[in-house]
Amino acid sequence: MRAVMRRPDFRRLFAGLVVTMTAESMLILVLAIWVKGLTGSDSLAAATIFAIVAPMMLAPLVGWFVDRFRRKPFLIVANLTIAVLLTPLLLVTDHTDVWIIFTVAAFYGLSYIAIASSIQGLIKQVVPHELLADANGALQTVKQGLRLVGPLGGAGLYTLFHASVVVMIASAAFVLAATVIATIPVREQRPEPDPAQLHWLTEAVAGARHLFGERALRRLVAGVALTVLAFGFAEALLFAYVDHGLNRPEAFLGVLSAALGAGGVVGGLSASAVIRRLGEIGAAGLGTGIVAAGVFAFTYPHLLLGLAAVPVIGFGVPLLVVSLHTLLQRRTPQRLMGRTVAAVEMLVVGPQTLAIGAGAVLVGIVDYRLLFVLVGAVVAVAAGYVWLGRHLSTPEPVTPERVVPQPVAN
Repeated sequence: MRAVMRRPDFRRLFAGLVVTMTAESMLILVLAIWVKGLTGSDSLAAATIFAIVAPMMLAPLVGWFVDRFRRKPFLIVANLTIAVLLTPLLLVTDHTDVWIIFTVAAFYGLSYIAIASSIQGLIKQVVPHELLADANGALQTVKQGLRLVGPLGGAGLYTLFHASVVVMIASAAFVLAATVIATIPVREQRPEPDPAQLHWLTEAVAGARHLFGERALRRLVAGVALTVLAFGFAEALLFAYVDHGLNRPEAFLGVLSAALGAGGVVGGLSASAVIRRLGEIGAAGLGTGIVAAGVFAFTYPHLLLGLAAVPVIGFGVPLLVVSLHTLLQRRTPQRLMGRTVAAVEMLVVGPQTLAIGAGAVLVGIVDYRLLFVLVGAVVAVAAGYVWLGRHLSTPEPVTPERVVPQPVAN
């Protein structure tokens, strides 16, 4: 990880992304809390999160749009657009203005897909092939670390001041990120349309075709989708686990979230080394297996066991995520990055949303411990499926002379 952090271009990109990730970690929870405070409705608070996720169905079109522009200028404009997009939230005064929050949340979800699609392409442009795992590991470490402080900081600002303060801080953060990204020295050519794909619908689904046509990506994305589906199901079960199993108040979920983030930081720091030893698919299979082991621990509700299992799960998740991002960047042509990343987001996040709803229904009918057994079994199957395909991606050790930073002209 030190090698990639020695590169000035990546350090600037890293700084810009850390700023936006910090803003996001505060903002999303605050929007839901804000709706709850204005309306008193748990359902409407949950609907705020759904409004952010729902645009995922438009991911192929968003990816097609992203791939028509150079990555750096697009990210600059996208961050500035979000900063402006958040300003209508300052007009919210009472429950009659909740529609403004829902509208902004939906557009924010749409912009999130666009930014996520563009970021992967810019990382691929800035970072040498052999350092992609290090770059993704560094970003994932920060993301997991923000689980420890981001939501808590946002909720604290909301309580001490007002939601508008969080909105202004988030808006300023996106402007700052755009400014930092603008200083990255990178030369990009304007994307040229593929002559064989003149119809917009054909171009929009090109990312999905690439995913299903590349054996390694197909196997890894299938394993990730199955794992995240099970995870979405488990999110609803955690309330029953804390309430009926541990006999703790709902606020104890914050403790578990912090433990998850702590394990995630260690996993993020370790991910690149594991990928170099096992390859992307091997590392993802290992990470998924670790997650399955942690999930099975929830079938026996015990405070110490739960506090030990959650960091284990947190450690496994970055191995899976970093492996996926790295393999996507290495196996996907630059001209398809936006559409391919958008297709992954749709295939992974969409089913997860449905699983959260299904879990919320089933937990009232079936014992949550049996449901955790089911979730653990599904994740274990995903781990075995991914691990058996580890030969499809071989380890790529870093050779010191290959990672000397090269000057890049503007």
